[in-house]
Amino acid sequence: MIEFVRALGEADLREVAELERRVVEADGGRLKLEWGMLRSRDGQAVQDLLWREHERFVGFLGLYGFGSETVELSGMVDPPARRRGIATALLDAGLAICVERGYQRVLLVVPRGSDAGHALAGGRGAVLEHSEHALRLFDDPTEGPNDLRITLRPAATPDVPELARLLTAAFGEPHRDLLTQLDSPSDRTLVVEFEGEAVGTVRVTRDQDRAGVYGFAIDPAWQRRGIGRDVLRRVSRQLRAQGARYVDLEVEVDNDRALGLYTSLGFTPLTTEDYYELPLARLHD
Repeated sequence: MIEFVRALGEADLREVAELERRVVEADGGRLKLEWGMLRSRDGQAVQDLLWREHERFVGFLGLYGFGSETVELSGMVDPPARRRGIATALLDAGLAICVERGYQRVLLVVPRGSDAGHALAGGRGAVLEHSEHALRLFDDPTEGPNDLRITLRPAATPDVPELARLLTAAFGEPHRDLLTQLDSPSDRTLVVEFEGEAVGTVRVTRDQDRAGVYGFAIDPAWQRRGIGRDVLRRVSRQLRAQGARYVDLEVEVDNDRALGLYTSLGFTPLTTEDYYELPLARLHD
């Protein structure tokens, strides 16, 4: 049966982590479960769906809202409990919540190697929106020079217009809700400056021994000067020094130059994740 949860308690989080371990052990790669967000749910609305059998979690689906319009769905089913309709039931219930809350865009994150996940998306008429390589740094990054002209500082509300400009220049569009991102208890957004001029931004997350680097953008006018390499080396080294067992990041599959940078610093490709946009018209009707 599905349990609708507003905030996961410590025992629930341990059960989800154990389910994740079993799934990754069976399937390899990784799962995009956004642990920082899981641990900081505000308890105001249902964000996680659980399937429990015999006092053990065998299914999970998390809703990760980014602003008021877009939500990502990511989940898992225990290998021995598959092919029994658990994933379908969790997704149906999650989609109903998304429609009720008025989300306009719902993305289902599916590991490239999951035939069942692709079939689940295809059965609902989902369209592949984009794909990303997931990489992980298991050790300290490779050594290199530290350019003292490059500095990092925490972003604040007055920086939002500049952050939007930098993200648009690098990715074609900014994050959909930068103010909410700045207030996130699990994230730190940084401004990259070169001799005092804002030339980039990066968002870092840390949850116990897990860490991640996201929204990493260097203004195209300032690229190919070693700034991105220097910044990624610094933040990765700092996260490792703070106790992170590994550092995750993602890169779109067609961004070969960024992929080359990341692997040269020691990041290892784990899997490729496909983001399917799920049609909501039928559900709205």
